[in-house]
Amino acid sequence: MPTLSQQASDAGLEQVAPLLFYAFALLTGLSAWAVVISQNIVRMSVYLLMTLAGAAGLYFMLGAEFLAAIQLIVYVGGTLILIVFGIMLTNKSPFAQLRTEPWEMMLGVFIAVVTAALLIFALSQTPMKAQGEAILNSGYDQVRAVGVGLLTKYLMPFEAVAVLLLVVMVGAAFMARQRARK
Repeated sequence: MPTLSQQASDAGLEQVAPLLFYAFALLTGLSAWAVVISQNIVRMSVYLLMTLAGAAGLYFMLGAEFLAAIQLIVYVGGTLILIVFGIMLTNKSPFAQLRTEPWEMMLGVFIAVVTAALLIFALSQTPMKAQGEAILNSGYDQVRAVGVGLLTKYLMPFEAVAVLLLVVMVGAAFMARQRARK
C-alpha cells in the first residue's frame, strides 16, 4: 500500500506532466520554426539541436524511452555533429548566410500549412485509448522487440541504410577535399 508521501508525489507528478509535455512541445515547435526562418547556417544547426532534443523530451514524456535515447544518440549526438563539421569543412566562412527568394519562402509556408493541416486531420481521426490504459509496453519489451526486428525482418534495410550512410560520408569528404584544393 502506498504511503501518504508517495501518493502526494504521484499527485504532484500528474499535475506537472502536462506542463512538461507542453513545454517540450513548445520548445520543439519554436526551434523548428527558427530553423526555417534563420539565415545563418550555424544558428540553424543549433536550432535543429534544440528541435531534436525537444522531440526526445516528448518521447520520454510519452513513455518511449528507447526511442528517446535513440533520438539523442543518433540524431543529436551523431547526425548534428556531422552537419556542423560538414559546414565547417566545406565553407570558407562557418557563418555563411543563406539568401532565399520570396517565392521560395511562400512555397515553404504553403508546404508547412498543408503538412500541418494533414497532421491535424490525422490526429482528429485517430481513436485515442482511454485514460489510464497503457499505450506502450513497459520495461525492456520495447528494446527487445526493436532488436529482434532489426536482426530478423529488417536486417537487409538496416544494412542498406548503413552502406548508404557510409557512401554519403565518403562522398562528402571527397567533395570537401576537392574544394580545399581549389
